[in-house]
Order: sequence, then C-alpha cells, then structure tokens
Amino acid sequence: MNTSRIGRVALAATGVLALGLSGLTIGAAEGSEAPSYQEFKASTFRDVDRQYIVNGDEPATTDGDLRQFYKRMMGPQKSAEDGLIVNRVNGQDDKWSASQALNLTYCVSTKFGSNYGAVVNATAAGAGLWENASSKVEFTHLPAHDANCTTRNNAVLFSVEPTSTTQYIARAFFPSSPDRSRNVLVNAVSLQNSGNWEPGDIMSHELGHTLGFRHEHTRPESGTCFEDNNWRPLTPYDSVSIMHYPQCNGGSSDLEFSANDGNGVRALYGA
Repeated sequence: MNTSRIGRVALAATGVLALGLSGLTIGAAEGSEAPSYQEFKASTFRDVDRQYIVNGDEPATTDGDLRQFYKRMMGPQKSAEDGLIVNRVNGQDDKWSASQALNLTYCVSTKFGSNYGAVVNATAAGAGLWENASSKVEFTHLPAHDANCTTRNNAVLFSVEPTSTTQYIARAFFPSSPDRSRNVLVNAVSLQNSGNWEPGDIMSHELGHTLGFRHEHTRPESGTCFEDNNWRPLTPYDSVSIMHYPQCNGGSSDLEFSANDGNGVRALYGA
C-alpha cells in the first residue's frame, strides 16, 4: 500500500486544484486503501461537455483516457532531475508542427455577454506572453467567428467559450486533444475576481497547456501535487513558473510568466 499514491490519485480527481477557487483536498485518509478505478471515476468532476477534468484544468475526453490517466497515477513517481515541462504522447513531445504553431487561430464567444471584452483582452494578453518569448509561436484572434464560436467551427483551431461551473476558473487542452475537445472554457466572473492572479496571467497558464506544457508542480522538487510521469523536462525546475500553482509549494503567491517559461517555449518551438 502506497499512501503517497493514495493522496495523489484522490487529489487528481477533485477538480478544484488548478486555478481553482477552493483549497487543496486530499480526500483519502492516511493508511486507507488506494481507490479503485470506479471509485476514482465516480469522484472525478465531469464537465458540461461530458469530458472528465483531471489535475484541475486538464480534460480526459473518454472513459479510456480517464483509465489511462488513472494507471499513470498509480505508477511510481519520477526521481528528481533537471528539467518548463512538455506533455508526452506515445513517447513523443505533445506539440504543434512549426507551421501550425505560427497559426494558432481562435475565436472568443459572444456568449460571454457583458464580459466578452474582458475575456478578449485577457486572452490576447496571455497569448502575448508566449509570443513575446518566441517568434515561432503566434496566436491569432479571428473576431469574425466569435458569433459562432464552438469546437464545431472549423475556421478556427480552438474556441474560447463561457462556463458557469465553479470547479475551476478556466481549463484548456493539449495539442494532441481531438478537435471536439479543443476549447478553453472560462468562468468570466472568476477570471476577473481572483485576487492577485491577473486575468491575462490566468489565460496565459491555460494557453501554456494548449502549447503542450504541463503543470510544473508535478515535478518531484515541488514535493506535492504530483500528477504523473508523462512529461519531458525543458528547463530546470521553476517554482515561480506560470505553469506552477502557487498553492502547490509555489515560490510566489502570484501567477506570473517567468524567465524559465520563456526558455522553455524557445526550447520546444524555437527562438
């Protein structure tokens, strides 16, 4: 029986961790048995589009995806090593092609209503942090498609859409996600009322996922909030990375873009 494993499996299912409004919840008592897959599945938040949400803001599209995530969580934790970190799929970096990275088109749904302008500005600010760090990454807002901004709109790579859930402030996807999962869902009220976490920084964190970057705190140096081993290091561990939750032994209470975040995106996509 591995009590650290119990904690991280239960924690991954809570859905309130990443950019969430609630505190951390372990949900398993010391010495208790590790949850079965069915128990883990039952405790995992399922979003309005029926995707499971793990690690706070990362989707698992199908039951099979969730089961694979559970199996990775039950495996051994990586040992400490150097190395922003990139997601891995079938042994390969989860990233866009060079041409697609320069054409990351998106829409922002007009269904945000009175919050539409704030979300447009926050998304542009978040994108700008990655773009300023690497000339090989370019996000492009296509306002002409904002009135029909869904994952079914093939004129954009991804959509930014509203959600009313309070399980998270925002959640995103990885480059390997299927077309139907390529959206960034945002609780616009929470986005604008998250203390010293600025809206542009929150959106930059989510857009970091869309580029393939994992949560920095899954690395062993964090000492908590471990997720899985399915990543490759790009930089030395960075406790103040924009991809590191401050509440997971982060080095700052702010969510800010760091020098190593810039180094990481250049390492993955180019200078």
